[in-house]
Amino acid sequence: MTLGRVLVTGGGGQLASDLGALLREHTEVLAPSRQELDITDDRAVASTLERFQPLVVFNCAAFHNVDLCEREEERALRVNCVAVKRLAERCARADTLLVHLSTNYVFDGRQRSPYTENDPQAPRSVYGISKLAGEHMALAFAPMALVVRTAGLYGRHGSSSKGGNFITRMLVRAEEQGELHVVDDQRLTPTYTADLATALIEAVEVGCTGVLHLTNAGECSWFEFAQAILARAGVEVPVKPVATEVAPGRADRPMNGVLARQAADTAGLKPLRDWRKALDAYMRDAGLVALEAPSETRMEERL
Repeated sequence: MTLGRVLVTGGGGQLASDLGALLREHTEVLAPSRQELDITDDRAVASTLERFQPLVVFNCAAFHNVDLCEREEERALRVNCVAVKRLAERCARADTLLVHLSTNYVFDGRQRSPYTENDPQAPRSVYGISKLAGEHMALAFAPMALVVRTAGLYGRHGSSSKGGNFITRMLVRAEEQGELHVVDDQRLTPTYTADLATALIEAVEVGCTGVLHLTNAGECSWFEFAQAILARAGVEVPVKPVATEVAPGRADRPMNGVLARQAADTAGLKPLRDWRKALDAYMRDAGLVALEAPSETRMEERL
């Protein structure tokens, strides 16, 4: 399908920023920030859709501070579930395609192999529950919707609710603390939002609906990801692996958050590049690569 006019909710976020910039090369885009368009404000959403009349809506708006979701359950459900229902209903009435972004947190993480689109969902956190409910809302009230699950997002624009992305937080902590302690029992695929944005557009163009998993290729632990970041930045501080501990009031994160892309492959979508190559590209783009960064092998030898 042709994209036509596109509305991107959650403008200013890391994925929405990359998606909006890429879309503007081809079509007219409206990407309001949360301050400009709160998706829980149904009247504002209705007014925006009626005025702009998009052919596609990418819903990148979410309450995704996973620990805060544990304490603010009503807000999590209002943003990640109820608002999605309202948006889906309005998209369906206007014959507008809804592309809703979701997460690997809809799985419990106990499975050994990567999760396919059809594996049973069993979220173990308020965040995961609210996002799974949002998936059901999107698919039930906008039957031709596309739900895209992804994982470990990082981008040039960072995440305002988390104080930047994982990469920038690790570099700041390394400088401030002189060492890092990073969990090594949670596995995922770090995903560069610039790569995901390209894949989302391709999925729409070929007419995908239902549920897709889209991440960069490969997998690693957060500990391995942190090692790779410091190696590329030329930062030589100890990185110590630690086990996950779920403190009271904090979210239970999936130990295995790796997603398989069976539906995407069936649809013939181009695979995203390996997470290491994506990290190289991001760090070059962000100006974070050391002139003579030590190799990951040499870094590991010193740890």
